[in-house]
Amino acid sequence: MGWRYATWSADHPLPIGRVERAPVGDRVNAGDVIAAGLMLATPTRLSGARRLGLEPDDLDRVLRVPVGAEIPARTVIARTGRRFARAVTAPHDGRVLQITADGDLYLAPVVGRWVIRSTLDGSVTRSDDAVVTVEGSAWGLGGFAAYGPDAVGELLLAVDSPSGELSPGRLDVRIGGRIVIGGARVSAEALTRAHACGIAGIVGGAVPAAGLRVVYDDGALIGGFATREDRPTVLCLIGFGAAALPREVFGPLKALAGSRAAIHTATARLFVFAPPDAIETATTAPSIAIAADYGGVRVVPADCAAAGEAEFASGVRAQAVRCADEVFPAANVRRVDEPR
Repeated sequence: MGWRYATWSADHPLPIGRVERAPVGDRVNAGDVIAAGLMLATPTRLSGARRLGLEPDDLDRVLRVPVGAEIPARTVIARTGRRFARAVTAPHDGRVLQITADGDLYLAPVVGRWVIRSTLDGSVTRSDDAVVTVEGSAWGLGGFAAYGPDAVGELLLAVDSPSGELSPGRLDVRIGGRIVIGGARVSAEALTRAHACGIAGIVGGAVPAAGLRVVYDDGALIGGFATREDRPTVLCLIGFGAAALPREVFGPLKALAGSRAAIHTATARLFVFAPPDAIETATTAPSIAIAADYGGVRVVPADCAAAGEAEFASGVRAQAVRCADEVFPAANVRRVDEPR
């Protein structure tokens, strides 16, 4: 976690059922649709050429709708004759998938739709059935974990200090569509309130694990495709529980409030679209984040020193570091700007 202005590359994995996607070289902005598609159920096989009394190769000339078209029930798909007409009609809503070699048709019900939106301003550098990749320049801030679909919106400061808790009472429909900057803790109540108000996403120091289980109990949007948007997007910058944001992180967040931003959940990263000189370089100095043994996540002074081997409350002996007057497991200490 640490602020850096750079050229980033964001991968956007695609579910099965692509209808269209942006080609390589396209210029896109964060929030633009770069791929869209349908989710289809088991298709129905319809008798085509045999029902119409035709040879399989002749079915194409009597089709009333093209392969790939989405049609409602009772639509005439193919028809022959006038006075004594024969026709193939759709038994249900769906999409015409294909014509078989023997002249039959497949019609699949549409059970869902999905869209994938870019999380960067930039150019499409890869576009295939698996992923669309966008490359562009922005301020980037890496976090600990992210949940929900990718989110795009204007940054809005909703706490008075980096150690404050995001209150559900500060969230309402007037700030819908924005990415809200929280403080040390984002509760389950704040997450559900954010979704009810149409808020695009929340960025905070930490979220209690119990709150995450309440909101994301089935894991449907944890690192998955954005096929459902029935739960909010949250970016945990430091960890779980409660963790006050270090000034090196909160200061730039406050300064960048009002800028367009995006949360890329696959990499747990916040992108902010602001000029390269929007943040003073002095505010990007590293700090130290710690998850104490049996404790929460918090920020400690940077002048930590090795303290040899020690036994902790969990009963585990491990290499330790001393930060001010406290001793912590060495594995639990990392720099704020340390790559993840």
